[in-house]
Amino acid sequence: MRRTYHPQLPLTATNDHVRAAELRAMSAALDANLPVLRRVQNDLLRTRKAAAKRGREGMTAEQVVRSAVVKQMFSFSYDELAFHLGDSQVFRGFCRLLPAMASPAKSTLQANIGAVRPETWEAINKALVLFARELKVEDGRWMRTDTTVVESNIHHPLDSALLYDGVRVLTRILVRAHEDYGTTVINHRRRAKRRAIAILNAGRMAKHVPLYKDLLKITHKTVRAAEQAIEQLTRHGAVVYAMQLVHFVRLVKRVIDQTERRVLRDESVPAGEKIVSLFEPHTDIIVKDRRDTHFGHKVTLSTGRSGIVLDLVIEKGNPADSTLAVRAAERHTALFGEPPQRAAFDGGFASKANLEALKASGTREACFSKPAGVPIDEQTSTPRIRNILKRFRAGIEATVSFLKRSFGLSRCTWKGLQHFRAYCWCSTVAHNLLTIARAVLPSPHPA
Repeated sequence: MRRTYHPQLPLTATNDHVRAAELRAMSAALDANLPVLRRVQNDLLRTRKAAAKRGREGMTAEQVVRSAVVKQMFSFSYDELAFHLGDSQVFRGFCRLLPAMASPAKSTLQANIGAVRPETWEAINKALVLFARELKVEDGRWMRTDTTVVESNIHHPLDSALLYDGVRVLTRILVRAHEDYGTTVINHRRRAKRRAIAILNAGRMAKHVPLYKDLLKITHKTVRAAEQAIEQLTRHGAVVYAMQLVHFVRLVKRVIDQTERRVLRDESVPAGEKIVSLFEPHTDIIVKDRRDTHFGHKVTLSTGRSGIVLDLVIEKGNPADSTLAVRAAERHTALFGEPPQRAAFDGGFASKANLEALKASGTREACFSKPAGVPIDEQTSTPRIRNILKRFRAGIEATVSFLKRSFGLSRCTWKGLQHFRAYCWCSTVAHNLLTIARAVLPSPHPA
């Protein structure tokens, strides 16, 4: 029967390295919040209810959470994680793997970590933030908020590349279905690849159009063959192949439509109507500061004076920052039971309505790094406090950089929107555990 955690473990050898000390402090923080593991347990049993009372015992909820933290903290792949859990005494001790227990395989790690829902990771983070308040590491009186972009794991979304992806994926499924059920099959992958490469290397737009027309012709043929195969597979009862084809046909048709509108009819397709990946169709087009274009999801982060990430929201689309300030304060109030006394925001969050709403909710001092139509003397009571809050707000840039460099938040490597959200929260939990550990440990370089 799968357990939530092992009540007692044998003594293991200690390690005096600073990273080992950090892991011990992180382990103590997790031990202080064992009740939240019940939610992880429920997620694991939700995916494998039949295996809950028979068969192999499986990983405990505690082992799953700790393994995920190690993975994000050290930017391991599942294969690397499996190796280090079998090779390192420190990692095995942190993940609570018994000495006689074999290291979990990479497929086991992936299945168990992937089963934890984003709502569960959010609950774990909430428990850690409140635990940090008990330790007086974070008091929740100060809040700073900013946005960033976490990219999806996709290639650059050229229309020609998306059309080739559609031909390639549909053909692959058609070939497999033909081998199993003798259904309709068509294979123009080589021709589609040549056209996509030719479009990439063509200089002028006049040369692009005939190449695009031929690539669109190939794609239309492949889609029609897939629709015929769907009918045949439905009659055979091959539901899996039919559903795969239905899913990708719907996406490929959207790619065809946006390509014809943009290339053949010279229309400007709005970002909200575009699809930028067949494999991560949830991906949004995010333009920041009217300069760089990113493909992923906009994320709103709030941190406190300790550097702990208090809150994280994966946005839908690309909402204006000015619409997010009040919500950030409301979520802060829901977490701590009281509004932030001092709040600092980037200039994009500035508006007089936001300032009035923040003051009305109980926030005494609110500062926007750029006024943007909000009188400076109305934001804070004194110029000194304004300068303090401006410097305080700048600190969130370091937190965002740390999350992206050391915890994988620059690019999500997990598939699907739910896993995207879980990935972001998992990285946040790993970051907060390390921040709490470093706050409670004595400084390695005392003054």
